[in-house]
Amino acid sequence: MKNETYTLNNGLEIPVVGFGTWQSPSGDIAKSAVLDALKAGYRHIDTAAVYKNEESVGEAIKESGIPREEIFVTTKLWNTEHTYEKAKVALDVSLEKLGLDYVDLYLIHWPNPIDYRDNWAHANAETWRAMEEAYEQGKVKSIGVSNFLPHHLDELFKTAKIKPMVNQIYLNPSDMQKDVVEYNNKHDILTEAYSPLGTGKIFEIESLKEIASVYNKSVAQVVLRWSLHHGFLPLPKSVTTHRIQENFDIFDFDLTSSDIERIDALHGQSGEAPDPDTKQF
Repeated sequence: MKNETYTLNNGLEIPVVGFGTWQSPSGDIAKSAVLDALKAGYRHIDTAAVYKNEESVGEAIKESGIPREEIFVTTKLWNTEHTYEKAKVALDVSLEKLGLDYVDLYLIHWPNPIDYRDNWAHANAETWRAMEEAYEQGKVKSIGVSNFLPHHLDELFKTAKIKPMVNQIYLNPSDMQKDVVEYNNKHDILTEAYSPLGTGKIFEIESLKEIASVYNKSVAQVVLRWSLHHGFLPLPKSVTTHRIQENFDIFDFDLTSSDIERIDALHGQSGEAPDPDTKQF
């Protein structure tokens, strides 16, 4: 079960749980966290140019001794690079920092950056064109987006030759973003969940503590299992060895339908998704 995968709309298999590296400082901390994750059994590592830890992620992958083809690696294009030429260069920079010939998934990190707010749709179209070329060249095995809402995707579809394979969004029991998930499902786009454990407040929710005690699992394990039940791909992040291991130990139990419904009802109790059209970056 730990090697379970989803299949993207281009036929590529992607492990159902990924290891997030947002806020993992470059250097020993990020490198050790990724090594711990790979040792624990993760085979899906998620980073981004703006995380500034791609070198550390790449070093950990190399040092792990695990064959490259057995690890699914994602990185993301940052907001300042939304032109055809800049996107091409940015991907090459990320590949160089990672020390890899290709990444398995490349994402547009945000749909409407402040630098391109007056013409975001055109900027995304040009960026996507560069990513489609990279896909056809084999530099990336799949391409997708992050933080895109339906209206952003509607615009992208006007010029895209290749449909996004993934939309990575803020997603947890506190904000299920049902309209975005429904849109993704309708268009055969896999929904990845970043911040799948929300903010720290989620660990203080009494109903989650009660559910976790029934299964003899942690709140984090229950919420991650809930994510899989909905067909999401959670990307938990941690730099603490035992939590990294714990967050991957979610394949030996199932939640009842009533418990899933209880968790579904927790909207707004631990933060909500950011609005990509108003973010000041």
